[in-house]
Amino acid sequence: MLLPPILFGGLALLFLLGMNRENPDELPSALVGKQAPAVQVAPFPDMEMLSDADLRTGEMTLVNFWASWCGPCRVEHPNLMALKAEGIEILGVNYKDPEGNAVQFLRDLGDPYAKGGADNTGRMALNWGVYGVPETYLIDGAGNVVLRIAGPVTQREIDERLRPAMDSLK
Repeated sequence: MLLPPILFGGLALLFLLGMNRENPDELPSALVGKQAPAVQVAPFPDMEMLSDADLRTGEMTLVNFWASWCGPCRVEHPNLMALKAEGIEILGVNYKDPEGNAVQFLRDLGDPYAKGGADNTGRMALNWGVYGVPETYLIDGAGNVVLRIAGPVTQREIDERLRPAMDSLK
């Protein structure tokens, strides 16, 4: 006789907790608090190639997975350019994109990336847990993943999640 109300209460609590998450559409990352996976990229035209050492410079960095065919990547691009203008280092990983299209994307919109590379096979993205571009990771100076933003880096994401996480690293 007590079992149905207890089950109902547990289910209601589960639903309540799920609805109050920061972004209910975003899956949590298993990488937060751990070392960033290996960098596995091919050279990208006119860009210094990203390496593992770039994630362990003693300074925080952003790693942004993007593609020219990605609509939300165009939406976030002005915000990435603004972050670059503030002096924040952004490392770009071009995901499964024809080289010519990717180069034209950066020519048209500007290049926010200090270094980068191409993930033509999607292997690096798979190892990082990327399930759709754009995705951005905040990496501390020791190479640990501090934050993952699945989806575009909007002004709201910057104000509510990215800046507080960056401030905690200072």
